[in-house]
Amino acid sequence: MKTLTSLASAARKRAAYRRTLAELDGLSDKVKADLNIDANRARQMAHDAIYG
Repeated sequence: MKTLTSLASAARKRAAYRRTLAELDGLSDKVKADLNIDANRARQMAHDAIYG
């Protein structure tokens, strides 16, 4: 069961990562420019927010 729990946890984290990245990608270009967020930075921010 531990493996199943680990897989479920990994799937939830991956889904949260994708949602977070989608939110960042959905920001307007102006807001992203103001916050200095490019595609690479958005991926890093989403990763850090979910995985630490």
